Amino acid sequence: MNMASQSRIAVAIGDPNGIGPEIAVKAAARFAGTDLRPVLVGDAYIIEHYARRHATGLPLAPLGREKPAGLVYVDVNALDETDFHPGQLLPATGRATVAYASRAVRLSLDGQVDAVVGCPHSETAINAAGIEFSGYPGLIAQLTNTPRDEVFLMLVAAGLHIAHVTLHESVRDALQRLTPELVVNAALAAVKAEQRLGNERPALAVFGINPHAGEDGLFGDDDARITEPAVAQLRKLGLNVDGPTGADLLLGQRKHDVYLAMFHDQGHIPIKLLSPLRSSALTIGTPILFSSVGHGCAADIAGQGVADPISVIETLALLHNAKKS
Repeated sequence: MNMASQSRIAVAIGDPNGIGPEIAVKAAARFAGTDLRPVLVGDAYIIEHYARRHATGLPLAPLGREKPAGLVYVDVNALDETDFHPGQLLPATGRATVAYASRAVRLSLDGQVDAVVGCPHSETAINAAGIEFSGYPGLIAQLTNTPRDEVFLMLVAAGLHIAHVTLHESVRDALQRLTPELVVNAALAAVKAEQRLGNERPALAVFGINPHAGEDGLFGDDDARITEPAVAQLRKLGLNVDGPTGADLLLGQRKHDVYLAMFHDQGHIPIKLLSPLRSSALTIGTPILFSSVGHGCAADIAGQGVADPISVIETLALLHNAKKS
């Protein structure tokens, strides 16, 4: 195999005391010998621990000295071995999670990998470490020097693509922050992400803020002030866009390539209903291809060898196909 033709995707192992390292190693092993080469990013001793259990017989080597059909890693040296206790989410593991993701992003910015996957994190552990964190999108914005109001999350699962204008904040705060400009920024990021995934002219549908998109003012004027002007601006830009329309109607019709939700639950609930463990969570609007997975770090089963890697496998395949498009 010509190794120069391979797609390289960094896999930050997530919280080292969660299921992230296990599912990262299992997923990487699944692609051994193919034209997709995952590069595991974390503490080498943790990667080696799981590789011995779940990648029996595959050689493990650092980036730059990899073998044609084996596992590749980058050692970050972020967690003292005394803090490695699967199932215990600690401030130290929160700091390590951010260190792994930061190194993986740097690999992408430096052109050493084509994309990045972030395995499950613990927001509690990261914030306990004194690091302000509300999900990967904000961190990726910071690491890539991208304005925060240009970076968003898009969930992909079971053929459904839903981007979010707001994410981890109260509905009250989200409503106060919603503006036509923010909706336009999110829509443009969603369209660009779809193009990177191979759809040159995606059909976009914008969810209303209120039920029935306000029902002509009967349920408030928020859509008249925010989503309607945003859609008008998007049409002036030549985008193929419908709405604002009630989320229930749009999702029932399923006529569009990508949907734009105003709030976290508007987009997360349909994705999780359709595919609770197999969604990809793309950070969109940044110069790199980055996706986490749509589930948590499952500390209750960490280290037991029973974690399902399917979300990482499908996310790797999604980014690999995007890179080839």
